[in-house]
Amino acid sequence: MLNLSQYFPITDPTLIFFVVLIIILFAPIVMGRLRIPHIIGMVLAGVLLGKYGLNILERDASFELFGRVGLYYIMFLAGLEMDMEGLKKNIQRVSVFAVLTFLLPFLMTFLVSLIVLDYGPRASQLLGCLMASNTLIAYPIVARYGLQRHITSTLSVGSSMLSLSLSLITMAIIVNSATGDGTFWFWLFFIVKLALFCIGVTFFVPRLTRWFLRSYSDAVMQFVFVLAVMFCCAALSDWIGLEGIFGAFFAGLILNRYIPALSPLMNRLEFTGNALFIPYFLIGVGMLINIDILFEGRHILWVILCFVFFGTVGKAAAAYFAAFIFRFKKTWGHMMFGLTSAHAAGAIAMVMVGRGVIINGQPLFGDDVLNGVVIMILATCIISTIVTEQAALTIRLKERGKNAEELQRTDDEKILIPVKYPEYADNLLSMAMMMRNTRLKREMVALNVVYDDANMSSNQAEGHQLLDHLQQVAAASDIILRTQVRIAANIANGIKHAFKEFQASEIIMGLHFHNEISTKFWGQFTQSLYNGLSRQIIIARIMQPLNTIRRIQVAVPSRAEYESGFYRWLERLARMAENLDCRIQFHGREESLTLIREYIQNTHPSVRIELTTMGHWNELPKLASSIRDDHMFVVVTARKGTISYKNALERLPDEINKYFSGTTLMIVFPDQYGSPDESMTFAQSQHTEERSAYDLLFEKLKKFKKERTKGNFKNSRTH
Repeated sequence: MLNLSQYFPITDPTLIFFVVLIIILFAPIVMGRLRIPHIIGMVLAGVLLGKYGLNILERDASFELFGRVGLYYIMFLAGLEMDMEGLKKNIQRVSVFAVLTFLLPFLMTFLVSLIVLDYGPRASQLLGCLMASNTLIAYPIVARYGLQRHITSTLSVGSSMLSLSLSLITMAIIVNSATGDGTFWFWLFFIVKLALFCIGVTFFVPRLTRWFLRSYSDAVMQFVFVLAVMFCCAALSDWIGLEGIFGAFFAGLILNRYIPALSPLMNRLEFTGNALFIPYFLIGVGMLINIDILFEGRHILWVILCFVFFGTVGKAAAAYFAAFIFRFKKTWGHMMFGLTSAHAAGAIAMVMVGRGVIINGQPLFGDDVLNGVVIMILATCIISTIVTEQAALTIRLKERGKNAEELQRTDDEKILIPVKYPEYADNLLSMAMMMRNTRLKREMVALNVVYDDANMSSNQAEGHQLLDHLQQVAAASDIILRTQVRIAANIANGIKHAFKEFQASEIIMGLHFHNEISTKFWGQFTQSLYNGLSRQIIIARIMQPLNTIRRIQVAVPSRAEYESGFYRWLERLARMAENLDCRIQFHGREESLTLIREYIQNTHPSVRIELTTMGHWNELPKLASSIRDDHMFVVVTARKGTISYKNALERLPDEINKYFSGTTLMIVFPDQYGSPDESMTFAQSQHTEERSAYDLLFEKLKKFKKERTKGNFKNSRTH
């Protein structure tokens, strides 16, 4: 028999690098299905493949090199991504909250580690620093609900910056006290070195950076220069007795103003770190974890319980006490706790520093601490996500009235129409023309995206021919239509790039109908498109000439009025009904229908409107009986994680195929708060699976139970 054990662990550097890349590629897909935080996924992959798991990979020198780079990269990006202006504007409140969110977890963790877990004073102090810092892993949730400028978000972001800075400085002092002689002259010399380092970096680095970025515009040179500054600061920090991660973090703070968040240079820095160095570091950390310790006794379970409980309680106490001092609402306290309670890559960075400090031949942190911290990160990320989601939803629901005027500003209209099939193109253009605001006299954009393959030239020619035809149709109605044939390896990315290039406000596109191309309801790229853009996307399946439509029936989900795009889609449908001179009937909750009536009566009084209460989204199939051949059925849906999203929307493709197969159809994905493309932080995975493995497992079990019940029923009938 073939003995596979002789080939493992893999020691060849080329194969090791290949396996690591495979992990980086597939871990987000698997973790997205399991709904496990991205960071934990990489660590777990390292556990599985390391010597304490399946022993597939050897932890060679590459993990030391790339791991150290990834460690610095984490702290450097943390400094670069800080909002220094927001910090300055709210410095007093931020300072109070920062001291509380640093001091309370630090003291609680220190006392518990010293008294309950029986760790040494320095190990307990370093654990206190670890728990006092936090990572804003739930911040994308806040952005999704449009609460980035809410006072709780500002305070949480600012306090996270300051608490991390305090943690790193305290950590440097603790590590120096552990490795130095502890005399008066030692500490005096250390303070002088620290002051010279901070003053020198603050004075020289900005001047050097301004000169270099002005003198050299080459993208590669700028990227290498920034990395050189980071490693120079890390090396100097290490040399004077501070940890290198402090120098990297300080370099990020200094370069913060010279590298804008949305600049190409920032994009390259984040891309390189998140694609290679940080995953490499996290996989290497996982390979150090000895899972056998988890089964050795109660001590490790006690360690994990204390880390999770007291780390979380400390952050909660700080958040709610600060909310009490500032006289905030209870929900605002929930938001502050949710945002500041998670620990992620920074905690792993600090625990690795502790493992590198050797006292009496033993590392300051043992395997039990490393295991406990990793599980603590998983638990706090879950707690942070749940609490922030609930708090953000509650705040948004209660504060809708304050944003009503802002939501109605829909004068940024510029419609993008991706077209491919000639039999659909004219109808899509007609629909866009009926929805546009004629008074604004804005141009529209027709786009044809062509795959970069062997048939590219012929497809380009067909695309130009189709767009020329549409341009003639638009010119006949005195409408300016810009056209573009775009070459792309990925259709969704091609449309997204064109959307940004033309600064479009929304997309109107056709629902695919070629089964030989894709048997999926959404086709090959539609799902990737609506998950990758935060702006309105209208997908239409037009079964008859638009001018023959007699009634538009619209299904509106509950809480649709809280979405930022509520008035945009309502305005587009009202214009369409006005131009077609047909009735429009809305089905939804009473709260939504009241706002719909008010808006249409005020802005489009000539539109004939009917309102029908629909108590629950499960009633959607019942509407099929009321829809005739000359009706258009419009479904206002929502992206996952938004205010009006509900699990029932996952059944939408099946229900449409079953109940509305021959109906003229329109599916609307409204504008949402935030943008999926604005952030590339490693804490938030760039890949998200639409359905979790747990949902699929539940469906399989439900189906199995149903079939088993049916079989038992048949057997009983037979007997």
